[in-house]
Amino acid sequence: MFIDYAEIQVKAGNGGSGHISFRREKYVPKGGPSGGDGGDGGNVVFRAQHNLHTLLDFRYKRHYAAENGEKGGTSLKDGKDGKDVVIQVPVGTIIKDKETGEVLADLDQDGKSIVIAKGGIGGRGNSKFATPTNQTPRYAEPGRPGEERSIALELKLIADVGLVGFPNAGKSTLISVISAAKPKIADYPFTTLEPNLGIVQYKDYQSFVVADIPGIIEGAHTGKGLGIKFLRHIERTGTLLFLIDITSEDYQKDYDTLVNELANYSEVLLKKKRIVAFSKADLLEEKEVKKLKKKKLKNYDGTPLIFSSASGYGIPELKDYLWAQLKP
Repeated sequence: MFIDYAEIQVKAGNGGSGHISFRREKYVPKGGPSGGDGGDGGNVVFRAQHNLHTLLDFRYKRHYAAENGEKGGTSLKDGKDGKDVVIQVPVGTIIKDKETGEVLADLDQDGKSIVIAKGGIGGRGNSKFATPTNQTPRYAEPGRPGEERSIALELKLIADVGLVGFPNAGKSTLISVISAAKPKIADYPFTTLEPNLGIVQYKDYQSFVVADIPGIIEGAHTGKGLGIKFLRHIERTGTLLFLIDITSEDYQKDYDTLVNELANYSEVLLKKKRIVAFSKADLLEEKEVKKLKKKKLKNYDGTPLIFSSASGYGIPELKDYLWAQLKP
């Protein structure tokens, strides 16, 4: 199951208390203070892991706590520091403070990590408070509490190309043809209920990643259909591939509607490189396909590509074009 949002509670370890003790050695009946310091509490650390692809685990475990620092001991022995708790999340996870909405970290690289909640500092033992005028201090510091936070986790897939289109535009079929991804495919709207990532193998052992999200309908930015739930997954992509059903009665209207929905969700999406392609070319006669090769759309500089996932028509050219657009 694909889960791209979760809320959890994290608690760093408390610092251990300092110790109050005095040396009791033979021939030294009134030795000096010997209380050790308490250990520091463990931190709460988040780390990106490329082998993870969902936040599903956080549905079953919502509370994470690091170890407390140990108390100081006698004979100037310091307490051990508490162990950190390291929480593994998928690459592309954004960590937010649930209460304020502040973005604390964007773990967009494998292995990237951040301390979200710091452990409390251990208290000083009474040996640290000895002075020339007070050689037998009888007090020590308590450990400080570790930080505690309510955290919101939001996963945004990282891909080179994001597929955009209405339900049944052929996005899932395309990704199944050009990559090893096997999304559910059927002839009815909203077959795709969760994002899919596909790695497209290109020439000379090169590859790029394509993201397929559930279909967009008019009013998606206000929550209609599957709403804006999955639009976040194309925010990271550098290139957007708009798929328009070749049997549509109004190509321009379809394109304008898609652009408008993205713009209403985030103007950042308007700045991304766009590619338009007509899908399902096998449903038209060859002469009609030839006419469409000269088709122009308003507010789009290029000429739409034409392909058929069913027959393979135009697929090599589509992959070549995508790769050319992705090269720096």
